[in-house]
Amino acid sequence: MSDMTETARVGRRGREPDPERGEGLVDAALAEELVARAREQGVELLGENGLLRQMTKAVLERGLAEELTEHLGYEPHERAGAGNARNGTTPKRLHSEAGTIDLDVPRDRVGSFEPRLVRKGQRRLDGIDKIVIGLYARGMTVRDIRAHLVEIYDVEVSADLISTITDAVLEEVRDWQARPLDRVYPVIFLDALICKVRSEGTVRNKAAHLAVGVDVDGRKEVLGIWVEHTEGAKFWLRVMNDLKARGVEDVLIVVCDGLTGLPAAVTAVWPDAIVQTCVVHLVRASMRWVNYKDRKKVAAQLRSIYAAPTEAAARDALDAWTESDIGRQYPAIKRQWEAAWEQVIPFFAFPPEVRKVIYTTNMIESINYQLRKITKTRGHFPTDEALIKLLYLGCKDLGVEHTRNTAGRSLATGSWRAALNQFDLMFPGRLDRV
Repeated sequence: MSDMTETARVGRRGREPDPERGEGLVDAALAEELVARAREQGVELLGENGLLRQMTKAVLERGLAEELTEHLGYEPHERAGAGNARNGTTPKRLHSEAGTIDLDVPRDRVGSFEPRLVRKGQRRLDGIDKIVIGLYARGMTVRDIRAHLVEIYDVEVSADLISTITDAVLEEVRDWQARPLDRVYPVIFLDALICKVRSEGTVRNKAAHLAVGVDVDGRKEVLGIWVEHTEGAKFWLRVMNDLKARGVEDVLIVVCDGLTGLPAAVTAVWPDAIVQTCVVHLVRASMRWVNYKDRKKVAAQLRSIYAAPTEAAARDALDAWTESDIGRQYPAIKRQWEAAWEQVIPFFAFPPEVRKVIYTTNMIESINYQLRKITKTRGHFPTDEALIKLLYLGCKDLGVEHTRNTAGRSLATGSWRAALNQFDLMFPGRLDRV
C-alpha cells in the first residue's frame, strides 16, 4: 500500500475514517489531482466559477440524473418503449454553502418525477438554513447575516428570506414550550431578563421569565420562556402552574430573587419546596447602595456572610460587618439582608456539595450572561415571539434547551453524585417519584 493511500485511509489525525460522517469518500489522491488541475487552468478554489462551486454543481446534477434513472427504470440512451421518458432539463438557481449555483434539473415527459436531492420549489440547500439559524442564534442581526453570507459564501439573500428561515423555528419553539417535563426536579432556578419589545406602537421594557431546572442526572435545562410586561409574583405563579401542568409534581429547592410574594407563590404550587434566595441577586442588589470606589471592597466583605459554615456564623458575620466603619456607611444593606434572611438561611443547612449546586454563579447566571450577549445587539424586538425565538435559539446554541433528543449540559459528575446522595438523605423518598 502506498504512503498516499495509507494517508487517505487513516487520515491526518491517525484514525480510521468514519463512513457514517461521510469520511473517506474522496481520497487524498483525487483531491490533489482536482486542485492541481484547477491551478493549471487558473481556476480559483472558491468564488463564482471556483472549483468548489463547479464540484457542487456536478455532484448535484449527477445525483439528480441517477434519481431520474431510478424513477424511469432504464439507463440513458436505452429504449423506454411506450412508457415515460426523459424530457430535457429545467434551469434552477440554488443557494448553497458553496455559493449560488445554476443547476440543470432533469425532467420526465409525464411530469411524475419528484427529485429528493433538490426538491421541487426548493431554492436553497438545508445547509444555508442551518448557517442562517446559527448566526441568528449568536446574536447577529439580519443585516449582519446578509453581509456575512455575501462575504463568505457569495450568496445574496433578502431580509425577508432570512426572517422566513428563522420563523420556521417558531413551530419548534411551540412544541418545546409544551413538551412534557420530569415529575421531580431537585433544583429549579427562576429569573427574568429585561428586554425591549415593541408593543402597541411603542418600545417598552418586558421581562422574559426563564425557569432553569436541574434533573436527577445533573443535567441543566431551560424549562421554558415566558414574556410579560413586568416581573411579578402573580405572573411567576402562572409560570409555575404551567410547569406543574406539564408534569412537574415536586421540586426540592426553588432558587429565586427576593421578589415580594414569590416565596408564597412557590409554596402554593409545590408546598414542600424550600425557597432559597439567590445569593448573586442579593449581592447585586446590595451593590446599588455602594459608591463605585467601595464596590470591590464591600463585595469581598459580604462574601464572609454567605460563605460562612453555619447560620450562626453568618449572622455573626452580618452583625460584625454592619458595626464596621464601612458597614455604617451603608445601613440599607443590613436592612436588605435582614428582610431576606428567612430565604437566605436555608442555604446554611446544606452541605458543601449541595451549596455548589444552588449557588447560582455557575448556573443560571452563566446562562443569563450568554443570553444577554445575544439580545443586547438589537435595539428592540418587534414582537414577543421574536424575543422568545432568539432566546430559544440561544439556549439551543448553549445546549441547555434539552428536548428528549438532546443530552443537555451536565454538571460535574462527581460533585453531582455527592449532592444527589445528600438530597436523598435530606428529602427522603421524594426523589423516588422519578
